[in-house]
Amino acid sequence: MQATAHPKHSTPTDTPARLLLARGLCRDYATTRVLHEADVELATGDVLGVLGPNGAGKTTLLRMLAGTLAPSAGQVRIGDIDMSASPIAAKQQIGYLPERPPVYSELTVDEYLGFCARLHGIPRVARKAAITAAKADCELEDVGKRPIGHLSKGFQQRVGIAQAIVHRPAVLILDEPTAGLDPNQLRGVRELIARLARAHSVIISSHILPEIQAVATRVMIIRSGHVVLDSPMQALANEQAALDVGFRAGPGAQALRAFDGVRHVEHIGAGRWRLVANDAAALSGLRVALAEAAALNAWQLDLLMPRTTTLEDRFVQLTHVTSAPEQASS
Repeated sequence: MQATAHPKHSTPTDTPARLLLARGLCRDYATTRVLHEADVELATGDVLGVLGPNGAGKTTLLRMLAGTLAPSAGQVRIGDIDMSASPIAAKQQIGYLPERPPVYSELTVDEYLGFCARLHGIPRVARKAAITAAKADCELEDVGKRPIGHLSKGFQQRVGIAQAIVHRPAVLILDEPTAGLDPNQLRGVRELIARLARAHSVIISSHILPEIQAVATRVMIIRSGHVVLDSPMQALANEQAALDVGFRAGPGAQALRAFDGVRHVEHIGAGRWRLVANDAAALSGLRVALAEAAALNAWQLDLLMPRTTTLEDRFVQLTHVTSAPEQASS
């Protein structure tokens, strides 16, 4: 961490709608480009989930957004502050939790948060209130006097998040904040992230797809250094509509492809087919047409079930190609 002057607290009237804007971010190591032309834009209340295979470039992207790694090309702005032109001012508005929480096991929670508050330049008169607020947000009030090394993994993660918010930044960047947690700890951290998102914009990287699906308002998938998906979660849910159908004496793939609105036909078992429609509206009409055709042609329809695309489906579709070898920094 770097000592900085404590930023003034923004009021609802002067908080910019767009808290973070990154354009064309690239990162090269020698002659190898590990991240290509990444764009990120976030406003208050946004929670961006960043997904990708190991070595895809997720941590490289997060480190550049946090200001701990300089991009080889591109620009990061926090509010109206250019990261490259005014790095200290920009970092005052960022809270960062790396994959390995930067905690000191021999310090108590209060001692550690006090140390972090001083590094962030919080004035002495405001320091106690800032620490108290961070502990309240992370539900650490009862463990302030305990050494961090004596806490569970879940509480240590909470301490890591508390250091990232003690100075009340506009943007929170959390790299694998739920790694190694048990189900109860996962739920606690998930609820904490949802609470923090009300007043911040949050970027969270994780390998646990259900966790991203539970907390994120939009998702970004990176493969081999390229952004292959950047979509609101709601749009992702409606992006691809499919219908699983089954017949005891039904048609083949060619006949099914002939139905209006069918984009793709996949055989999924004896008499079973998955029909991918052009969109949700086409799916509705396709269901009616198939039911009518089955009755007319005695196809003995025994399955007609809509199937929506999950985050896991899209992740597998977009990352099944072997990724580049993992880089030490990604």
